[in-house]
Formats: sequence, C-alpha cells, structure tokens
Amino acid sequence: MYDMKNLSRISHLEANASKGMEAFWQFDRAAFEDGTVSALTKQLAAVAVALTTQCPYCIELHAKAAREAGATDAQLSEIALVAAAIRAGGAVTHATHLFPKTEG
Repeated sequence: MYDMKNLSRISHLEANASKGMEAFWQFDRAAFEDGTVSALTKQLAAVAVALTTQCPYCIELHAKAAREAGATDAQLSEIALVAAAIRAGGAVTHATHLFPKTEG
C-alpha cells in the first residue's frame, strides 16, 4: 500500500486544488526554513512526529532530510526514543481516565 512512487500522484492534488496546494507548499517551506530553530532540529522534530503518527512517507522523507541537514545515527536514535517515550506517556496519562474520580 505504501510506496514512495505514490507521492508522484501529488500532482493530482496540485492540478485539482492548486490554490490550496500552493498555500501548503509555501507553508511547508516556511516551516522548515532555518530560523530561531535550526533546520536540523526542525527535521529531527519532524522525524519524531512522523514516528508517532507512523506515516511511512514522512518517516522516509524527514529521516533523509535530517541526514542531509547533518543528523547522525545517534541523534536519530535518541529522537526515536523521545518519540516512543511521548507516545507511551500519552497512553499512561490517558489511562488515568479508566478509573473513577476520587476526592483528594
């Protein structure tokens, strides 16, 4: 189902919703520009988000971009564990909703 070749079909979105896609690409470029936060840090954040959303396209694209921005295996490994911890933490904290409310 997931094949990087599918991304070539984005052209269908660009042809049929050009104004929205133009706005998306402009937003995407602006979001990843070097700024107060470095391009490397932004790509590492994108990798973490991609891992938690489990989007294979985003994982591949942003891991590649992170490496191009200078990410090392160690940095990608650490960011993967941060993503895992946040995802696990969400499960743990949401588990508190399983129990009746108590006073105090």
